[in-house]
Amino acid sequence: MQFLDFEKPLEELYQQMNKLKEMSAKNQVDVSATVRELEASIEKTREKIYTGLTPWQRVQLSRHPERPYTLYYIEKIFSNFTELYGDRQVKDDKAMVGGMAELDGMPVMVMGQQKGINTKMRQLRNFGMANPEGYRKALRLMKMAEKFNRPIITFIDTPGAFPGLEAEERGQGEAIARNLFEMINLKVPVICVIIGEGASGGALGIGIGDKVAMLENTWYTVISPENCSTILWRSWDYKVKAAEQLRLTSTDMKNFELVDDVVAEPVGGAHAKPEDMAATLKTYLLGALAELNKKDAETRIEQRIEKFSKMGFYDEVSE
Repeated sequence: MQFLDFEKPLEELYQQMNKLKEMSAKNQVDVSATVRELEASIEKTREKIYTGLTPWQRVQLSRHPERPYTLYYIEKIFSNFTELYGDRQVKDDKAMVGGMAELDGMPVMVMGQQKGINTKMRQLRNFGMANPEGYRKALRLMKMAEKFNRPIITFIDTPGAFPGLEAEERGQGEAIARNLFEMINLKVPVICVIIGEGASGGALGIGIGDKVAMLENTWYTVISPENCSTILWRSWDYKVKAAEQLRLTSTDMKNFELVDDVVAEPVGGAHAKPEDMAATLKTYLLGALAELNKKDAETRIEQRIEKFSKMGFYDEVSE
């Protein structure tokens, strides 16, 4: 179990409990009553810590190494998942995964960024930063879903699209822009869920949907707090302040009407009880799909266009 810096009180209590259990096993001493007291204290401390988290603490939680990633949710929520590969132009991008699956017997197309569960897999997955071929693969799967009338579900978890020279040479900006254009006009229901980090165009490239939701301890904005701090203050030292000023939390996004729903996480974050988180997310997806399936394609497209068109602040100047 890994603890973040603001979870030090929890870490100390767990250390005490582990020492008690070791002593009990070594000396055959009954410490069950003390362990129960510590467990109760752990729950109270966890609730206290997770009441009123700061924006930076939520950013830290969204990056927790034990947090469930896209493939975990696919495994726990869907059945008969068949992964599909390649963009039919360059190669298969391991940072973007997707394929056909069933959600309680309903055929769907599911996809999302995958960061990797250890150092080797993170390198293979490029830390969830997709190249142009990743976004083109995602679009290929979306168009296939439209052809066979399958609802689309995307899971967003990326620090951004890959910014390397080779990605730009292969048309990173065009690939993301093409996805925005095509997703807004898809005839099938589209649900997008931010399950971790939601940074910049890397997130938006699979983030245009009839329903856009965020898990409670995630963030969604144009730039990470660290990069924002570097640009404005020429140092990463102001990342906490940047996180506050960016207004990037799920609550902020809901208040700005940039996302439709916030899905509650278990106390302690999604990584504390991943199976419970998957069950909660499945319930949300089923409810959202039931609502969207009541509308015809033309209505969904009109409402999707209207929703995204009114986002932000702008003025029209007459010539």
